[in-house]
Amino acid sequence: MTRITHWFMAALLCLPVLALAVPADPASPEAIVRGVSKDVLEIINANVQDPVKQQTMADARLVPLADFGRMTALAVGKYWRTATPEQQQALTTEFRAMLVRTWVAVLSNHKGAQVDVKGTRPGETAQEQTVHSVVNQPGQQAIALDLDFENTAAGWKVYDISIEGISFINSHRNQFGSVIQKDGVDGLIKQLSAANAKAGVRTATK
Repeated sequence: MTRITHWFMAALLCLPVLALAVPADPASPEAIVRGVSKDVLEIINANVQDPVKQQTMADARLVPLADFGRMTALAVGKYWRTATPEQQQALTTEFRAMLVRTWVAVLSNHKGAQVDVKGTRPGETAQEQTVHSVVNQPGQQAIALDLDFENTAAGWKVYDISIEGISFINSHRNQFGSVIQKDGVDGLIKQLSAANAKAGVRTATK
């Protein structure tokens, strides 16, 4: 397992447990994560024998939680500006599918994690907040976790995840950059698409 996969797994483990927080505002980042996480766990438990259905239904519930367009643009970095609109859409579609299938896989296999939510702190602007917590699993070292939210016209959206202070987006930017330098933007799209297809994931069209 790569370090990046480990970081992302730790981040995803926190989502069902964030329901322990009791935010006053039902539209707050904590409340959004709480509701979506509960629904996704119910989807997973109700469709144990049908991973494709799990992914499809979970995708529908997880989409409102994250700004996949911004996440993809940040992960692709400087190459995003030179990609065509069609390439940008394809990248977002495949990146979203990758995130969701990883999310479902982790939640399916790690239901016992405990998370100590430390609270929410302001982001770099008045429209950003970071939910800080610590992930605890039996026999493993505790992991510090940050979920970055931005208050958009569509409400609060996750745009990055950091484990032990290391950004998931920044880490993928390095990987994606290497692929693009070698095979171009289409090469990255092809690689992500192949990985999703191998995992039996049906990518969304928008």
